[in-house]
Amino acid sequence: MARILVSMPDKFLESIDKLANIEQRTRSELVREALRTYIKRSNAVKPQQASDNAKILESLLD
Repeated sequence: MARILVSMPDKFLESIDKLANIEQRTRSELVREALRTYIKRSNAVKPQQASDNAKILESLLD
């Protein structure tokens, strides 16, 4: 399995870690599931809506 390096704000990472802990799974599992869900939803919607969703996701990381 390949590894990637992703930068994100500390508060966002704290939220991810808190949720992963509550759900008793790893940070990686949680992020993989979130991205799978995002890809699935993006493939099911219009290209413009997928672009809008990407902007929303980006704003959450700021």
